[in-house]
Amino acid sequence: MIDSQAVRAYLLGLQDRITAAVADIDGRPFAIDAWEKPPTERLRGNGRTCILEEGGVMERAGVGFSHVRGDMLPPSATANRPELSGRGFEAMGVSLVFHPRNPYVPTVHMNVRCFMAVRAGADPVWWFGGGMDLTPYYGNADDCRHFHATCKAALAPFGDTLYPRFKRWCDEYFFLKHRNEARGIGGIFFDDFAELGFERSFAMMQAVGDGFLEAYLPILRARMDTPFGEREREFQAIRRGRYVEFNLVFDRGTLFGLQSGGRTESILMSMPPRAAWRYDWQPEPGSAEAALATDFLPARDWV
Repeated sequence: MIDSQAVRAYLLGLQDRITAAVADIDGRPFAIDAWEKPPTERLRGNGRTCILEEGGVMERAGVGFSHVRGDMLPPSATANRPELSGRGFEAMGVSLVFHPRNPYVPTVHMNVRCFMAVRAGADPVWWFGGGMDLTPYYGNADDCRHFHATCKAALAPFGDTLYPRFKRWCDEYFFLKHRNEARGIGGIFFDDFAELGFERSFAMMQAVGDGFLEAYLPILRARMDTPFGEREREFQAIRRGRYVEFNLVFDRGTLFGLQSGGRTESILMSMPPRAAWRYDWQPEPGSAEAALATDFLPARDWV
């Protein structure tokens, strides 16, 4: 039996736990923007966007919760499931992106969500999705191993095959095809997941959400006081430009939100506050910037 209220309660609690932990490190609280879509709009529902900008550690950090309903699935949601075309939907989730100020601290993304495609007279088709991935500017092998080991441990109770499967899916998904390069060093990604039944699939999604702070906070604490200068900030801005390219061209969540009439400010909170594009920019051979492309971005087994 689908228990949407239990999913909603979990997601709101997860948002609270993550924002409290990050605000404690940053020294500045998140601003809370509770919103509601009027019932006259094609997308109905409510949510809560928590945003921290120009903090002591975070240049921009956003953690959004949304719970929305619509009468028609947008094209981004039916591209892989054409048999669901024409159905209405209910979707809820927590999505976050943290853009730290220090270039030695990676950007991180995490999302957990539940989706239901509904039609009168038919049982709802439900599934879970989500994952987390790390986008460093200056690669650190210990950080990469820790992040992936935590992802693997979160999934272990649900079967030995999930981590390698979701890790490969993440490597393939967060890839900029037009540049033939990965966005970061990956993590895990899953979608359309219902194979364990509702209760176990929900538990698996919770394990991913609950594992986020353990995956990221040790890295944040270890790197946030590393000295840096303008060279590192400039490289960070160039790599953030790649982040923008992926989110606007390939990311299914961004496309779903914009196509379904979602709240623009909440959808685009994932964008970095400062990014740059330099024509045919290339890192200096042998530099730490060049090592990101040669030693960290190509897909590899970290654990």
